[in-house]
Amino acid sequence: MNVKGKAWKFGADVDTDAIIPARYLVSTDPAFLAKHCMEDADASFAAKVQAGDVIVAGKNFGCGSSREHAPIAIKAAGVGCVIAHSFARIFYRNAFNMGLPILECPEAAEAISAGDDLEIDLDGGQVINRTRGETYQAQPIPPFMQQLLAAGGLIPYVQQQLKQETGGRH
Repeated sequence: MNVKGKAWKFGADVDTDAIIPARYLVSTDPAFLAKHCMEDADASFAAKVQAGDVIVAGKNFGCGSSREHAPIAIKAAGVGCVIAHSFARIFYRNAFNMGLPILECPEAAEAISAGDDLEIDLDGGQVINRTRGETYQAQPIPPFMQQLLAAGGLIPYVQQQLKQETGGRH
């Protein structure tokens, strides 16, 4: 699976309240959350992000509360992948559960600049910065996590598994 898009650069310790401010947690509607994604970090983000664009950040992306709203908002905004130096562990798990691809790659997180044109091979963990002519190797996504992403997240994955086991009857 490949992702192509423009880089949106953020710093270290971007917490879930910066990703989707608590004042918007009155809804779980992905479209509503997408309109406010990254609003406090970059007020223009939700209006300007394009399908497939990539968030690039420093260490500890997604720290703070364990709210699933954060990866939902990012995915619904059209972000194709998040690349960070490192992720908060609960955000890491929530991202895959919601079907949001993420890659840990300190080298890419450091070298990529806002606006760089990126192409990402999620299966192999390769990040190509077309603007700079550089390639970075991220930690590849484990096969089971790739299955979660391909299904669209944990719930669709489980639904597919149940369908297969019951021959479509459930």
